[in-house]
Amino acid sequence: MSQPNLLFLITDQQQAATVAPGSPCLTPNLDALAARGTQFSRCYAPNPICSPARASLFTGLLPHSHGMVDVTHAVPPYRAELEPDLPMWPQMLQAAGYRTAYYGKWHVERSNRLEQFGFDDYDVARYHQLQGLVERSGPMEPRGIVSQPSYRDFLLYGVVDEPVDATPEWTLYQDGVRFLRQAAQQPDQPWALFISSEAPHDPYVAPRACYERYDPTRLPRPPSFGDDLTDRPALYRRIQQVWQALDWPQAAEATTCYYALCSLLDDLIGGLLAELETLGLAENTVVVFTSDHGDYLGAHRLFLKGVPAFDEAYRVPLILAGAGIPAGQQIDQVVSALDLPPTLMDLLLGQPFAGHGRSLAPLLAGQPVAWPDEAYAEMQGQRFAYQQRVVWYESWKYVFNTFDEDELYNLATDPHELHNLAADPGQRSTLEAMARRMWQWVADTGDDNMLKAQYGMFRFAPVGPEAAQSP
Repeated sequence: MSQPNLLFLITDQQQAATVAPGSPCLTPNLDALAARGTQFSRCYAPNPICSPARASLFTGLLPHSHGMVDVTHAVPPYRAELEPDLPMWPQMLQAAGYRTAYYGKWHVERSNRLEQFGFDDYDVARYHQLQGLVERSGPMEPRGIVSQPSYRDFLLYGVVDEPVDATPEWTLYQDGVRFLRQAAQQPDQPWALFISSEAPHDPYVAPRACYERYDPTRLPRPPSFGDDLTDRPALYRRIQQVWQALDWPQAAEATTCYYALCSLLDDLIGGLLAELETLGLAENTVVVFTSDHGDYLGAHRLFLKGVPAFDEAYRVPLILAGAGIPAGQQIDQVVSALDLPPTLMDLLLGQPFAGHGRSLAPLLAGQPVAWPDEAYAEMQGQRFAYQQRVVWYESWKYVFNTFDEDELYNLATDPHELHNLAADPGQRSTLEAMARRMWQWVADTGDDNMLKAQYGMFRFAPVGPEAAQSP
């Protein structure tokens, strides 16, 4: 059999919980994909916003190494610019003879010239519509607007009567179908197709046909919706004030619109996978489904994503299925989106990929692994530059906040992150141990801005950078 093909499906801002077993979000096609493949329940993004997370996904590096530390259109180039000449793993596929194509939202760097990064064919300009505050005219009912003094109104959600085939997502997936039909005409050439949707990114504007699959009054309220964020950073509470006017019925409408967009994508993914099967390509294709980061979606009475470092923003869906992937398997070990580049190069080419991740191929095969149950992320702060570092280790989560108090959660006993244990004297040894793990990541990945922060005004972590062993 020839080299496996790759169908890589990425959404924008999709919570991992939307595809979890028993989720109220209706995604039957992704459920079926998970059943015939392997689903990772604890995969974390290396950053909770678009461009840094996407640049990490293609370079395999943390944002401090690739340079894209903020969103491309949000800040001047000196604040976020991809380092030149960094290898991206699609270039390895192209060099190995794969025909490569990318359709949809790119948002990895500023040029939008994907031929520089290993893609033979691409169309990204038509699909990236978000360039700051989104304003949409026309009738929407229901519709959710956030109004604040001297700010322009913010559209959070809405329902429109336009047909599904008028959405950009439908057009995007039709591009995918056309590519597969062309690829089937050249059976001797392996291919890699990337489909990247804007949905379910805010504003959650959904076709009524998808919205009406749900009843907002029957959606479960997030257990943390009533969280007043006491003992968390004061900045979190300031951000929470943006959403205070949204009571649960309105938040449920917003959630319904978000779920409706996830269901729309699920329909389109189902059609694309059916086409893959019809064309006889499914058996020799690795299918990946993931997202760049999540969305709070009412958790802690927050929406969107950003500096509050809760798992709803960091935990992303990850499903692998198809050629060589065990079926019916769920892996609960902590993994990172940084692990995808070395994993795919291992599965597709049998080659390593240098970066900050590790190949998940041994986990997929059920082999014992020597590395820890751990993931790491960093946040350089959108526009306002709030520096954070986040470590997940087994059931523990530590957030180093450079602007306020730190956070420590036991996710086994407190999965909704309601109780910050960082100030608990009984957890001091755990806090210090997690901070040491943070410093080890800092040292191992060459984050010198952090590692060399030894001056008097920077010495407020539980333990300092000398806690790291030599990289």
